[in-house]
Amino acid sequence: MRSKRIRVLATSLAAIAIGVYAETNLSREKTPSQNDPAAIAVAKGEKWLVSVQGNDGGWGQDGGETSYVRQGERLESNGNDVANTAVAAEALLHAGSTPTHGPYRESVQRAVRFLLAHVDNSPAEGLAVTDVMGTQIQRKLGPYIDTFLTSKLLAELDGQMGDAQGNQRVRRSLEKCVAKIEKNQLKDGSWNVAGGWAPILGTSLASQSLSAAQAKGVRVTQMAMARVDTYTTATAVPAGLGASGGGAGVDAGAGVAGGMISGIPGRSPAAGGAAPRAEVSAVSAGVPLYKRAQEIEQLTRTEGDRKKNATTINAIEKELSNPRFVAGFGSVGGEEFFSYLNISDSLHRAGGEPWRKWNQDMTAKLLSMQNEDGTWAGHHCITGRVAVTSAAILMLMVDREPAVATVSAKKK
Repeated sequence: MRSKRIRVLATSLAAIAIGVYAETNLSREKTPSQNDPAAIAVAKGEKWLVSVQGNDGGWGQDGGETSYVRQGERLESNGNDVANTAVAAEALLHAGSTPTHGPYRESVQRAVRFLLAHVDNSPAEGLAVTDVMGTQIQRKLGPYIDTFLTSKLLAELDGQMGDAQGNQRVRRSLEKCVAKIEKNQLKDGSWNVAGGWAPILGTSLASQSLSAAQAKGVRVTQMAMARVDTYTTATAVPAGLGASGGGAGVDAGAGVAGGMISGIPGRSPAAGGAAPRAEVSAVSAGVPLYKRAQEIEQLTRTEGDRKKNATTINAIEKELSNPRFVAGFGSVGGEEFFSYLNISDSLHRAGGEPWRKWNQDMTAKLLSMQNEDGTWAGHHCITGRVAVTSAAILMLMVDREPAVATVSAKKK
């Protein structure tokens, strides 16, 4: 009898230990090591994001309430918006706070409620999930960046809400976003919709969101994925051209205007068959870094992709050793941060020396750019601290165990 009680006690203790281990692993609630500057930087960035979250659960360009905005920062829209909220929530998620675990789980919950309300209230047709237009991030990455970032976040949250009702609501909203993205894919396979300075980065995030949703079991048509693959290879920057980057290239600052929406020969309704090189330059604001960042992320998702696209990938990796190319526009804005994030994700998948060197250099760069208050800010175009701080946190977390299964599955 006594031995039976001992076995029951031992089993109970083991179960408790496993539960504690699982929760600790999920939330990763631990004090950053004094010997880990990157972890300390992430913790400071997270703390700032949470401190400026709006009463409605959202974030805007420079914070969630007007009182949080820096002196001298010109707001391009009022109130909180979907895109900034989605990328801030994703940063908290990757840093260890899910809707059910982690030090900032309540902030994640509030952000998710904000986003789901917008998706629920959006019409089934069209690409928009919000009626707030003209935000800084929209003007730079395209008018539907809110949809792409929300779809990507919801794919990562799918199955992580802690209860059946929450999971069902997230899945419904995710399916709605996926349907919008698929239905509104352009004929060339991109989402380079007119109205943004560098919508090629929006195309990248749209594609990433479909890939993440597909990995979670959401139905995504193979045609949509195949068309963006075709677009990427057909518009790839010729080897050597990207290396001349640094500062703005041709058509820099023009973005996509007058209906120029693609990079495939003969697909521009405004240009009447203009040279494809000029079209690709337009959708990447004349900055080779932005297009290369889209290419390397799209072409490296699986081992098969990396083998098939080895020539293009090797060319991009060589360009990363050129400081002028990595400088992008010349000063570091939000577009550079999102481009660097794409490159980090891509190189991390394959590992090896290119990843080691890039991660070492980029970590040092990010640590040197962090402000005393824990933020990062862009120096051109996307200057708002919310999007840029979130992208910086996501970059610093690439080589660490992510909080959700989708991300780790993507990187295997």
